[in-house]
Amino acid sequence: MSKRALKSYLSELGKSELQEQIIELYDKFPAVKTYYDFAFNPKEDKLVQEAKTKISNEYFPLKRKRPKARRSVAQKYIKHFIKLGVDPYLVADVMLYNLEIAQAFASERNVPDAFYKSMLNSFVEMTTFISQNNLLSEYKERLLKIYDRTQSDNWLYMEDFSRALDILD
Repeated sequence: MSKRALKSYLSELGKSELQEQIIELYDKFPAVKTYYDFAFNPKEDKLVQEAKTKISNEYFPLKRKRPKARRSVAQKYIKHFIKLGVDPYLVADVMLYNLEIAQAFASERNVPDAFYKSMLNSFVEMTTFISQNNLLSEYKERLLKIYDRTQSDNWLYMEDFSRALDILD
């Protein structure tokens, strides 16, 4: 169904029919419930703290011995936050946190080459997001600290990390 057809259909419904449909959508689809829960009671700080805890647990687990170190966990939260419309300032904070915790992990462990490539992708996405949302003044210090650590720790793809900073100019 096209957006135009949907608008036409919805304009034909009465207020009570429309309310019934929205309640039915809320009951049937978890994504709709999540959207409305967030729209009426954002609690962004709580969501961000939960995400940081899960990300940290990926690299430094509390309940198991071995870390999983999956970038996908952080990416899932970041995409979810963007979709929900969480304040870009908080989304950027989670992006930076993800890289900071990954760097702490890499300094303690021997990580595979794929780890560095994955973190490069996160770094590029973060710099792009910060640039698009004009957040450089708020996060410049943390961003440069992450970049400097990639250089001082001799991470693979150092030149690509440097190129990613060009997005900010």
